[in-house]
Amino acid sequence: MQKPPIIDVIIPAYNEEQSIGKVLADIPKAWVREIIVCNNASTDNTVAVATAGGARVLTEMQKGYGSACLKGMAHIEAKPKSEQPDIVVFIDGDYSDHPEELPNVVRPIIEKEMDMVIGSRATGDMERGAMQPQQIFGNWLATNLIRLFYNYDFTDLGPFRAVRWESLLAMQMQDKDFGWTVEMQVRAAKMGLKCTEVPVTYRRRIGVSKVSGTIRGTILAGYKILWTIFKLI
Repeated sequence: MQKPPIIDVIIPAYNEEQSIGKVLADIPKAWVREIIVCNNASTDNTVAVATAGGARVLTEMQKGYGSACLKGMAHIEAKPKSEQPDIVVFIDGDYSDHPEELPNVVRPIIEKEMDMVIGSRATGDMERGAMQPQQIFGNWLATNLIRLFYNYDFTDLGPFRAVRWESLLAMQMQDKDFGWTVEMQVRAAKMGLKCTEVPVTYRRRIGVSKVSGTIRGTILAGYKILWTIFKLI
């Protein structure tokens, strides 16, 4: 029988004390080895709640979604090669995704030897109002640009995703804020990696979004996503 893969989970979190405990509770523990919560300079009780929930908590004081994710990756990469995972799963700490769907997201890597799987909100069951109109349009525009320039069919830049660890390292990820997800997809396309999507369920997040919840955040995120795509051409 084939040895089951080692799966680690990285969760970037900034002021998610109301939701992070729910995320941790719903992750199917039989599927994962380590859950890493990357506290991104939170000023609330995110650290205490995540620690109580059994996660390994790291703190990255430089604010930015990508900064938090890179902190988690650095933690994994510092381990001896023999202790590094086969697959890394990224999921947000706001409880908008359904962590119990993790097996569906990783299966294409395990069963079909994919390099990366995106949990697509566009093809899944999305609660009304879970994404703002500007987010939906931004995703549509970004994925169509990726299709135009790289001939890769994505429908979403969703944060719930699984990546083969060796492929993730080869991407040499750099973005430290809003461009993280699109950078990963563009780099995967440029490298010719085997990518696919699975539909995921998406609900209204707990608390206010740090990006789409403000006009400034929305504009900055949209600009960074487009800038990242054109920068990497």
